[in-house]
Amino acid sequence: MEQPLDYLQNLKNQDWLISNNSQYFYQIATELYLQLSQLSTQEKPPKIILAEREPVRFLASFIAACAAKCPVFLCNPDWGKNEWQQVFDLVQPDIVWGLDNISFQPATGNYQSPITNYIMIPTGGSSGKIKFAIHTWETLTASVQGFTEYFQLNAVNSLCILPLYHVSGLMQFMRSFTTGGKLVISPFKEVESYQLANINVSNFFISLVPTQLQRLLQNPQLTQWLSQFQTVLLGGAPPWDELLEEARFHQIRLGPTYGMTETASQIATLKPDDFLNGKINSGHILPHAKITIDNLTENLNIQAKSLALGYYPQLWINPGHFLVDDIGFLDSDGYLHIIGRSSNKIITGGENIYPAEIESAIRKTNLIIDVCVIGIPDKYWGQALTAIYIPKHPNRCTLEIETQLKSQLSKFKIPKYWIPLPNLPRNAQGKINRQQIQQIAEDFLPNI
Repeated sequence: MEQPLDYLQNLKNQDWLISNNSQYFYQIATELYLQLSQLSTQEKPPKIILAEREPVRFLASFIAACAAKCPVFLCNPDWGKNEWQQVFDLVQPDIVWGLDNISFQPATGNYQSPITNYIMIPTGGSSGKIKFAIHTWETLTASVQGFTEYFQLNAVNSLCILPLYHVSGLMQFMRSFTTGGKLVISPFKEVESYQLANINVSNFFISLVPTQLQRLLQNPQLTQWLSQFQTVLLGGAPPWDELLEEARFHQIRLGPTYGMTETASQIATLKPDDFLNGKINSGHILPHAKITIDNLTENLNIQAKSLALGYYPQLWINPGHFLVDDIGFLDSDGYLHIIGRSSNKIITGGENIYPAEIESAIRKTNLIIDVCVIGIPDKYWGQALTAIYIPKHPNRCTLEIETQLKSQLSKFKIPKYWIPLPNLPRNAQGKINRQQIQQIAEDFLPNI
């Protein structure tokens, strides 16, 4: 298997990276690799926190760390002080790249773990507790191989607008870097303001989260632009039916995906032709992965060559299998359907409710902009169904929404409480911060 330096040398004189300062990629990567190689002659290679904000320097630093077999921790430069304190206490780094004028006192003692030349990718930030999934060059390239085999590609061209420290952005780089494809890096704000790279997008993949797709579809020019892509991968958070219907109406070659940081991005994807023909699911399983369904709980059990080895600093005792919180099923044609998450299940009056169903019904009323449904502790019902939402028309009451829901849902599935907000707390990938939502609801409900 080729290693980072091999790919770096192969791409030395190729115009594969399209971004500001892209001409410095090879130079930065080579210089940093030589520096790290000298440091790595010591007893153990240095632990590196990588929080570079500039994309080219981030990617060059990442390749240098991988080539020098240093453990590298990918980090969000915009984390707050509490989050950074968590990271410094956990990692106790030897080198910090990209974090200026911030200093933290790490906890005393040093982890005696077997982590050496591993790649740590952050996950769990939206829950308030950051952890790092332990990956390797091999797990990341296994994901690339599964992707190229599934889509029958030799080279993958990607337009990346997602954060590079996140698995969704990093894997776009990995696909282009290891297959000799082109990578265009463009901030979402530039795309949204119609500052578009001069490329033939019909040969490119782009990855979006649902909230980004929704915003782009509000602009007819950008809708037309999206419809020209080879594939628009959609992940990060569950999409709602109306969003998918609108994308299909505009003939956007959407590829809804299922995956996570622990699996090095998607392990299931619905191919665009299936999507345009009316299918709504997460598609077939990619060739590097296998999913089985627990007979009792319906939770997904994942096996994949791209699967993480653990959470830093602990390696999993039984690697190769990953039982996840998601519940779903595989239909007779092998398509994966995700129902919801076990941890989000709401039990009210003895009835099991999955928020995704309620949220979808509320969106179909066309009276809200965004919504999240949760359960609030209730002494009579166990949990009371609560909708936190952004109203489309602030002066119109929730009675209109409830009236429409009565013909769509059972009575026990209609929220008891409605909390209007100007916006919902979502992260860069479009995932709801449920801890924050729960706190908002608990603060609000005493006033009802």
